[in-house]
Formats: sequence, C-alpha cells, structure tokens
Amino acid sequence: MIIDQAFEPGTRQELGGHVFTAEAIIDFARQFDPQRFHLDAESAKDSVFGGLCASGWHTAATWMKLNLASNAIEAKKAQDEGRALPEFGPSPGFRNLRWFKPVYAGDEIFYSRTIRGTRPLASRPGWSILELSSEARDSQGELVMSFDSAALIRFPEAADTE
Repeated sequence: MIIDQAFEPGTRQELGGHVFTAEAIIDFARQFDPQRFHLDAESAKDSVFGGLCASGWHTAATWMKLNLASNAIEAKKAQDEGRALPEFGPSPGFRNLRWFKPVYAGDEIFYSRTIRGTRPLASRPGWSILELSSEARDSQGELVMSFDSAALIRFPEAADTE
C-alpha cells in the first residue's frame, strides 16, 4: 500500500478557525445541551464558568464540521491535479475526549488533527484504520479540547486490487 504523504504519521493538518458567537452558543444549547451557562448570559455570570460559554459538544461538533470541510477541499484539489485520494468510511469511535477550559462567546478556536498511523483492517480487506489525535486551541494557543479518533480509509491502490 502506498500512503499519500498527507497520511504519514506525525503529519499535522490545520483545519481552520471558528468564532463562537453568543447566538450560536445559545442556539446549539437549546437543541442539544440546555444548561443555564450555555443558554443565558445573565444566569451564566454566577455559574462556575462566570459567563456564557459553549457546550463542549458544540466545540467538538465544530471540529467535525471543519474536518469534513478540510477533506472536501483536499478532494477538490486532488481532483484538479488528477490525483486519486483515499475513500473515507465511518469512524469506529473516539477516546480520551477532554475539555480543558471553557470557550466563551467571542472566542476564536483553531482546530487541527495529527496523523498517528494506519493499520490494515483484517475484517475488511483493502481497508485500513486511520488513527488521529485532534486538538482545539484558543487564540493564545491554549488547549481547550483534545481527543483521539479513528476512521476507516481505503487507499486508491487498495481499491484497484479488489
């Protein structure tokens, strides 16, 4: 299997930044995490966080949005250059999700992923497991979230041999 340079262990990929607005924090919280420190700026002032902050799930969901957007940009670039890109499958899950500090209204958070490695998937010939470590950092470079994840991936030459 020939692995594209972008999937070599240790390769870090910047996914972009996102500004968390008060409106978006409240909208997300209403749907998915209706706790007072995510729903109401006044009530949040006397909470453990001292102000309106995003749900950790909102922070994680934004990573997923930027992760998929980055994949789409890379796919378009590869298509324009006549290169084949791997096919991505589902994720079997994640581990070690940690939220280190709150994300407040107005904070800009920057997301990245680092390739930890790939290994063949015995149960699905031609497919591999791509292992990643992901981070979210604030504008001061402080870690706000991290987790380890995996995704199924099939490299072009593996698809050609089936």
